[in-house]
Amino acid sequence: MSRLVFCRKYQAELPGLDAPPNPSPKGMALFESVSKQAWDEWMTHQTRLINEKRLNLMDAAHRKYLAEQLEKFLNNEQIDQAEGYVPEQQAK
Repeated sequence: MSRLVFCRKYQAELPGLDAPPNPSPKGMALFESVSKQAWDEWMTHQTRLINEKRLNLMDAAHRKYLAEQLEKFLNNEQIDQAEGYVPEQQAK
């Protein structure tokens, strides 16, 4: 049986991550408060942002931008979208 967490994005008890996303205090906080579903959705969105906006993860400003977008995503605030991206539900 998977570990359950109270997901801060979905405000519900959902299966949690298998391991912290990184070995930092922030990684442990995410491990304890973000569901696997929310993290998988974030990873897809983050990849889209990195690719479409041509972000360089060696650039501290780009890493800061992604961290800000992650917080907005998890708090259900308005997040940036890749240029020209249309979510699947709206594409039909």
